[in-house]
Amino acid sequence: MDEAVESSGKAVFPAAAAPGARPPAAGHLRVALAGNPNSGKTSLFNHLTGSHQHVGNYPGVTVEKKEGTCTRAGVVLDVTDLPGTYSLTAYSTDERVAREFLLHERPDVVVCVLDASNLERNLYLTIQFLELGLPLVLALNMSDVAAARGYVIDTAGLSRLLGDVPVVATVASRGAGVEALADAVIAVGTGAHPIRPIPIVYGDEVDEELAKLTALLERQADRLAPLPARWVALKLLEGDPPVRQHVASRCSGAEAVLAAAEASSRHLRSVFHDEPEIVIADRRYGFASGACREMVRSTAETRHTLSDKIDAVVTQPWLGLPIFLGLMYVVFFATFRLGEYPMHGIQHLSHWLAQVVSGLWPAGSESALRSLLVDGAIGGVGGVVAFLPNILILFLAISVLEDTGYMARAAFIVDRWMHKIGLHGKSFIPMLIGFGCTVPAIMATRILENRRDRLTTMFVLPLMSCGARLPIYTLFVGALFPSAWRAPVMWAMYLVGILVAIVLAKVLRATVFRGEAEPFIMELPPYRAPTLRGALIHMWHRGWLYLRKAGTVILGVSILLWALTSYPRPPADVAGPSADASGPSAAPVQAQAAALEYSVAGRIGKALEPVTRPLGFDWRANTAMLGAVAAKEVFVAQLGIVHSLAATAAGPGAPGLEVALRRSYTPLQGIVIMLFCLLGLPCGATVAVMRSESGSWRWTLLQWGGLTALAYALAFIVYQVGSLAGWGGMR
Repeated sequence: MDEAVESSGKAVFPAAAAPGARPPAAGHLRVALAGNPNSGKTSLFNHLTGSHQHVGNYPGVTVEKKEGTCTRAGVVLDVTDLPGTYSLTAYSTDERVAREFLLHERPDVVVCVLDASNLERNLYLTIQFLELGLPLVLALNMSDVAAARGYVIDTAGLSRLLGDVPVVATVASRGAGVEALADAVIAVGTGAHPIRPIPIVYGDEVDEELAKLTALLERQADRLAPLPARWVALKLLEGDPPVRQHVASRCSGAEAVLAAAEASSRHLRSVFHDEPEIVIADRRYGFASGACREMVRSTAETRHTLSDKIDAVVTQPWLGLPIFLGLMYVVFFATFRLGEYPMHGIQHLSHWLAQVVSGLWPAGSESALRSLLVDGAIGGVGGVVAFLPNILILFLAISVLEDTGYMARAAFIVDRWMHKIGLHGKSFIPMLIGFGCTVPAIMATRILENRRDRLTTMFVLPLMSCGARLPIYTLFVGALFPSAWRAPVMWAMYLVGILVAIVLAKVLRATVFRGEAEPFIMELPPYRAPTLRGALIHMWHRGWLYLRKAGTVILGVSILLWALTSYPRPPADVAGPSADASGPSAAPVQAQAAALEYSVAGRIGKALEPVTRPLGFDWRANTAMLGAVAAKEVFVAQLGIVHSLAATAAGPGAPGLEVALRRSYTPLQGIVIMLFCLLGLPCGATVAVMRSESGSWRWTLLQWGGLTALAYALAFIVYQVGSLAGWGGMR
């Protein structure tokens, strides 16, 4: 199976690209924010663009793309926040996306955001931008942290050293220096501040081989455009696979060029007894080190910073894990307890809206349109939107932990345990995000360089109890269990998902995704106080995605399922006096149940009963599971519809629905239903993003089918054992 998990050899360069940078539109400048992870790019982006921003995906890649606009001095800046990268030699998906954007979009200005407190390491990426000949502005971010550590940076001298590149000190968390940065961007983008090209010297031997290759490539500069010939030559010496493929597909006489590159590489290996890529990297770090010696003064002893003192406690082997678990308990406690009151408010609002809409028709009258609006649209979407406060609180808490720098420590803390199950320490971050939503969690696996680690992590992520499952747990736990048991049962559902994920990851790493685990190397950024503005923006973006899903996918599925549960209508002798349950004068429950059984959804549910009866499911649960295939939240909305209650429109927390669940299911059945929803039937959005990120329908279908089969097997065991033990009749 090893070859099956290797990354594809697909070229990352398009077949044709316009030579050079595209001319900016009048009064507009395209600006790219680039830099190392944890350098403060996103905070700077938020201060530059404010609310004028949106989030999407890069074309063809499920990697988050943040874009925004701002206007300064009559010039509109179209700003793109690129994924963090340490180098233009791309390994992870994030790094490839950042490089492709810079190479082929050719922004008018690139703002390289540097951590001023760790300047030498950050300058490595800056040097690569200079090699590429990009119009550059440097933002020395976190200048306050650098000053607190006793560093004084000669910004004017650094600018001269780098070819008159503007260097602006900023503190993005407070918005300091943002105006000056925007002015510098406009000056460079409009040509008012010209940048002087400077040569990066790699030593006589490297420069000689570089000159030979550059001369060969310059003869075909039009075929390589927009890539500079010298930069292509440098990448050929580094053995960059995408660049080699680009040359092979675009250049006439490509074999001679690649042969010359290989000859130069062999010569450099014989001289330095090391790979050319290592030699070139050493020269870049040497340039950065020399620049820092010239332009940075240290005025204080900086051995023990506040971050070091905090890390001595929170990353301590025996204290770190309990502290992390305690913080996670606080996060989930806040999510459930604080979200309870606004959730009930939204439910009452939904109920009121349903009554208002229902009141537009005479009492007791049958109306397909009224049923569609009240039961299908308001009952379906309203029941899901009721849990928006819980989602917002969860994402706000995660955002605060990320912005403080604690999440990187959490990954470090759990790395030892992750390796025991065959996962990478970085896998913890997507798994934690998975408690919010599986879709961004799968997208977050792009931080993993090794494809085996990525696929293993993606396979188990649906087992994390995402926010979409929270309504299901809340409904069944509240309806079927006494108050004293609700918190333990809820906690147990989350724990079961984690334990099954651990076992499954261990099995996958021992079979399908065999291979050595990668070492864990991750930067621990300094602790920073999160900004309210940044945390709220992150929370709102995630919440808006949830709302948009409720207003599109869930609305559409709810209407479809309403139609399936409403038609065909049964004859009068089957349905009784009325099959319309949207108004207060609803027909008796028995007649409504008969009407539902006669519908398409009821027939499907009945047809599935022989398969699901060993799990304790009835036909109502089966029809609700149909909605869960599209989106887990729809399960709750559909349960309300199939139980045919006048209280359906009041949402999933309505007393009427809870009474119906207590009448229809035992606690054992409730546990089995929750277990099946936890482990099986990954939603449609998860299937789509899994296909996109894995690049294969085979892995996608294996995940969906495998998890569903696992869910069936475990649900079968739990129900049968529980029934034999006499738990099946307990209420």
